[in-house]
Amino acid sequence: MNKSLRVELLHRHPSNPILTAEHWPYRIHSVFNPGATRLADGTTLLLCRVEDFRGHSHLCAARSANGIDDWKIDPSPTFVTDPLNHPEELWGVEDPRITFVEELGDYMIAYTAFGRSGPAVAMARTKDFVTFERLGIVMQSDDKDAALFPTRFGGEFVLIHRPANDHTADMWISFSPDLMNWGGHAVLLPARLGAWWDANKIGLSPPPIKTSRGWLVMYHGVRQHASGSIYRIGLALFDLNNPAICLRRGQSWIFGPEKEYETGGDVPYAIFPCGVTLMDDGDTLRIYYGAADSSICLATASLIELLDWLDYDGSQMTGVSGFPEERVILGGNRW
Repeated sequence: MNKSLRVELLHRHPSNPILTAEHWPYRIHSVFNPGATRLADGTTLLLCRVEDFRGHSHLCAARSANGIDDWKIDPSPTFVTDPLNHPEELWGVEDPRITFVEELGDYMIAYTAFGRSGPAVAMARTKDFVTFERLGIVMQSDDKDAALFPTRFGGEFVLIHRPANDHTADMWISFSPDLMNWGGHAVLLPARLGAWWDANKIGLSPPPIKTSRGWLVMYHGVRQHASGSIYRIGLALFDLNNPAICLRRGQSWIFGPEKEYETGGDVPYAIFPCGVTLMDDGDTLRIYYGAADSSICLATASLIELLDWLDYDGSQMTGVSGFPEERVILGGNRW
C-alpha cells in the first residue's frame, strides 16, 4: 500500500502512559499537556502541566536520555505562578509550547496564563529551564494554544494562537519586531462548519515543524456531540517563506482517542499534544500528548508519511487560511 494511504499515521508507544501522577516526587493530582524539546546533549526535556489538588496548574520539568523512560523529574515545581507580579497567573499556568530560537540563544515558552479575565497567552524565555524571564501577556483573553516560529520572517517574529468567542475558535497569526508588541493579526486557519470533525473550535497542537516542503502544523479539532466533546488531531501545511499562506489542509483527522487512558479521565475522549521532537534520522517524530487531562503519553510518526498523507487527503489551498482573496505580505506596515 502507498505510504499516503496508511490508516495509522501515529503509533502509540507500548509503555503508555509514560508519565502519571504516581511518578511525581511531590503530591499532585494529575500531569498532562507537556511542551517538549531536545537539549544540546540529546536529552529530551518535557515541561509538564501539573495540576494540584486546588485545581491550579504549574509547570515541572522531566528529563530523559532516551525520551521514553527513566525520567528525572524536578523535585519541586520548575515554573510556578507569580500572581503578585503577574496577576494574569492567579489561577495557574498551563499548556506550554517550547521553541528554541537560535538567534536569541533561548528557549521561548508560550503558555496559557489563567487569571480573573480568563485564559491569555503569555511568554517566558530560558536558557536552562532553571531560571526564567517572563515577558508577560502577549495576547489578551480569551486566547490560548500559542507557539512561536523558530525564525523571523521579513524581520519579524511570528506567533500562532487561538482567540475564541461564544461561537467559534479559529487559529490566528500575529507579528512582532520585538516579542512584546504584536500586530498584523489575521486568521491563519478557520474552524470548519457543520458536521466536520474540526467544526467551530480548533487550536494549535505542538509548535510548527519545518520541512523542505513547508511548515507542518498539527492542530486539534473539537467535535461536540450529545454526551460531550471529542478532541482529535489533523494536519495542515504552510508556506516555508510566508507562513501566513496555507498550502494544504487535511480533510480527515489522523489521530483520536481510542485507548482506555485516552477515553477515561478528568476530561474523557481528549488527546492534546503540546510537544514534538525530531529524531536524528530527520524523519521520526515523537509526539508527547496529554491523555484525558490525566497522564502523559507518547506517539511516533514519520515526517515523510505525514506529508505523503497530506498529498492524498489534503485540499490544496491558496492565500491566507485558504481564502484566495486574502494575502499577508510579510515585512509590510501592519501597525
